Formats: sequence, structure tokens, C-alpha cells
Amino acid sequence: METLLALEMVRVTEAAAIASARYMGRGDRMGADHAATEAMRRTMDEVEMRGTIVIGEGERDKAPMLWIGEPVGMRKDDQLEVDIAVDPLEGTNLVAEGQGNAITVLAASERGGLLHAPDTYMEKLCVGPIAAGQVDIRVSATENVERIARALRRQPTDITVVILDRPRHEALIAEVRATGARIKLITDGDLSGAISCAVSGTGVHAVMGVGGAPEGVLTAAALRCLGGEMQARFRFRSPEERARAETMGVNVDEDRVYTTLDLAPGENLVFAATGVTEGDLLNGVRFFGGGARTHSLVMGYQTKQVRFVDTVHMFDRERPPAVRL
Repeated sequence: METLLALEMVRVTEAAAIASARYMGRGDRMGADHAATEAMRRTMDEVEMRGTIVIGEGERDKAPMLWIGEPVGMRKDDQLEVDIAVDPLEGTNLVAEGQGNAITVLAASERGGLLHAPDTYMEKLCVGPIAAGQVDIRVSATENVERIARALRRQPTDITVVILDRPRHEALIAEVRATGARIKLITDGDLSGAISCAVSGTGVHAVMGVGGAPEGVLTAAALRCLGGEMQARFRFRSPEERARAETMGVNVDEDRVYTTLDLAPGENLVFAATGVTEGDLLNGVRFFGGGARTHSLVMGYQTKQVRFVDTVHMFDRERPPAVRL
């Protein structure tokens, strides 16, 4: 299943990236997101599968496409049944403002292989393979920084933690700073940061803080493929969100710690992401006369493979691409 789906899934994220990249710096975050969603949905229907969106753009009455429960793919009787989690454009503000690290993201697994997370918040702790098994979201940020440093055989001053720049994180930022660790504050896109902490050479060692729960499931899928670790606890913003989670069969105890395996338990797990704007991990879409060039990451849990895919898309075959290969 993974081998069959991997390159098809990256084709989906590439289409979304190209469509949304045309909105870079235009100040139109909604237009960028709509373009990504439309391109992703259109391309997904060309894939030989019986897919179901389990994490998407929201409920059917609010989202015109990629809504939770929507059937996607060619959907022939002999095709694979697949659960799909998508974020057509992580970093809509980043694209609108022409900033880096916007990506298009998709995770796929066999039925039941991805937690059906409600649209609420999660407290998250993400680390790479070396620090996996050494951290605990229930202890202080100070203790976790020290544990990460010991696992990596470094001093806390050599550790870099990614945190979303939000008022809710003022105390967390102050505590991490007090350890001597370095902080990379980001305006959007904690998923990209979480992937970076599990890839050697990015200079990122952990992600801490509260962010979107649906993005948390996508993060867990990526970290499971990479051998990293994620721990999370739900942080509901209203009684309505809690009730919605209960109807989805989610344990709403906010003390319950969800592990990487809880969030993305699938055995046939595929993750794909394509850069939209220039980033720390992935290059953004680059247009040239007659085409575009994309940079993607695609990986599978069973195959134990991580591929960086550099693709030249030729929109006009009669006009040779002015790009160096």
C-alpha cells in the first residue's frame, strides 16, 4: 500500500503547492487556501483508491471540499480503502505575506490508522529520534530541555526549541529562556518545525507549546515515519469543542497524554509535504517559463524510506524549461 500511494500522495501535495504559490505576497490568505484546497481535491480524485477525509477543512456545511467524511479518489470496488488527513496549506498567512516555511501536507493510512481529531487545540511536545523516549510532557519545560540536552550530549545552551509566537506562550517562552536554550519563535506552521526537529542538520531539536489538534495528527504521522516522538494533551476552548470531541469518540480527559502511536497508529502510513514558500526544510515553488519546480518530502513507515523529491513540472511541452537540472 505504501509503495503504491507514496508518489501519488506527493503528486497531490505538489499540485496544491503550485496553485497556492501563485498567491505569494498578494495578501490574500483565503485565496491561497482555496487554490490549494481545490487543486488537492481535484488531483486526489485521480488516485486509484477509495479514500475518506478524516482530517480536513471542517464540517460539510462549512467546507465546500475536503470536508471530514468526504469520499475521495477513483473509488472503484477493487481499490484500497484509505483514511486521509490533509492540511491543504499550512501557513496561509505566510503565503499571503510572502514569508517562508509554508507547506502543503497530507498523511494517509489504512482505515483507522489516524486519530479523528476535533478542531480544537493540543499542548504538544515534539522531539527527534535521539531524544525520543527521554521526554515527558507532564514535567516542566525546564526538565524537558535538560533531558533533550543530555540525550544529545549537549548543554542546554546548544538546544533550539521552536515555539509559536502567541500570548498564551509567554510563560513557556520565559521558562525556556531561563534554561539558556535558544528559541526560534514562529508566527505560523508548527508542523514544519516538528518535522525539522526529526531531520538531522536543521538545527531544531524540539517543538513545545499549544497548537491545532488536526495538525497534531499530521505531525504524529510524520514523526512516526522519522522515528521521532510526539506527546500531546487536548486543550479545549469551549464546551462545544469538548462535546464535538465526545461525538467523535475521543477521550476528552485533558490529563490524558496521547503518544505518537495513539495519534497515528496505522501500520501502512504515508506522509507527504511540498514546500510552497522557501523554508528551512523544503524549497518553495519556483516558476519558470513554461513550468515550475517543486521540492517535496515523502516517507513511509513500513518501507523505512524518506525521499526528498525534486520535480520539474512542464506546463508547456513546446517550450523547453529554462531550468538547471
